[in-house]
Amino acid sequence: MKAVHNFCAGPSLLPQTVYEQAAQAVLNFENTGMSILSISHRSKEFIAALEEARHLSLELLGLDKKGYVALFLQGGASMEFLRIPYNLMQQKAAYINTGTWSSKAIKQAQMLGEVKVVASSEDQHFSYIPKEVRVEEAVDYLHFTSNNTIHGTQFNYLPQTNAPLVCDMSSDIYSREFAYDQIDLIYAGAQKNIGSAGVSLIITKEEILGKTKRDIPQMLDYQEHIAKDSLYHTANVFAVYTCLLNLRWLKQQGGVAAIEAINNKKAALLYQTLDDLDFISGTAAIEDRSKMNVTFTFKDEQLNAIFDQLCTEAQITNIKGHRSVGGYRASLYNAVSLSSVETLTTVLQQMKTLV
Repeated sequence: MKAVHNFCAGPSLLPQTVYEQAAQAVLNFENTGMSILSISHRSKEFIAALEEARHLSLELLGLDKKGYVALFLQGGASMEFLRIPYNLMQQKAAYINTGTWSSKAIKQAQMLGEVKVVASSEDQHFSYIPKEVRVEEAVDYLHFTSNNTIHGTQFNYLPQTNAPLVCDMSSDIYSREFAYDQIDLIYAGAQKNIGSAGVSLIITKEEILGKTKRDIPQMLDYQEHIAKDSLYHTANVFAVYTCLLNLRWLKQQGGVAAIEAINNKKAALLYQTLDDLDFISGTAAIEDRSKMNVTFTFKDEQLNAIFDQLCTEAQITNIKGHRSVGGYRASLYNAVSLSSVETLTTVLQQMKTLV
């Protein structure tokens, strides 16, 4: 059977070993004779897995023993759009708007207080990252989205503020070295570089919590989840275990620095190929291009059908752009191999003979 080259934006490709170990756990989890799907979330075996996953999530970012706590919760990053203002907003928060997901986060925060959009790239269809954002006025926190899956842009610097800094890193966490210890709260849906869909990771400094003086529903209260060691209610047992397997795999590869070197090669190869083809247009400003989500279009839409057919023949899948913008998108998450990117570039170069 020919290999499938999966460029899905999420749920993303995971390492083959993670699939194999997760499949085995469905049959027999940690030699308990029970399936991971049917084991108690309060069993000693699962609690050990949860605690290891929480520890690795901090260790791999260099945040262990630095005042941070890691939580695996349900609801995806979209739940955190609401949970963050519930826990952090007293009166006013600042947001940087760089695309669909930050726009959604802004809308949710507006339910609980004043939101000031301090920078935005909406004027050019979110094709760039606002530069040198600095917020000096008094706000409860500053929120930004580090990578934009739909428009293919990515922050390469940290916005400056004296307030707590909050970042949605759903699509590039664990993909590159970054100043993680200068961000006060990081959150991410797991279905990119962390694990399977159905759980989200929140990494927060405990010192920024408990200051709103608001009654927070327990399900939305980070302090409640911390007090219950991420087991306030029944955990998504299988998704948490898949995250653990993937974090173990990342550590075995050499950690974030090692995977970043591979990711840089993948992105450089694909962008160079696209730049060399005059019948293709990138959709992101060159200096702000994402290394996780490469977006492009054909100048002549009649080429789409030809490209789609070539992709089908090469077993390339999930290459279409987001439904809201069209075009194409190749997501280069950690588990996507360099050989898959080479296959895609070969197909793109074939297009030259057909134009």
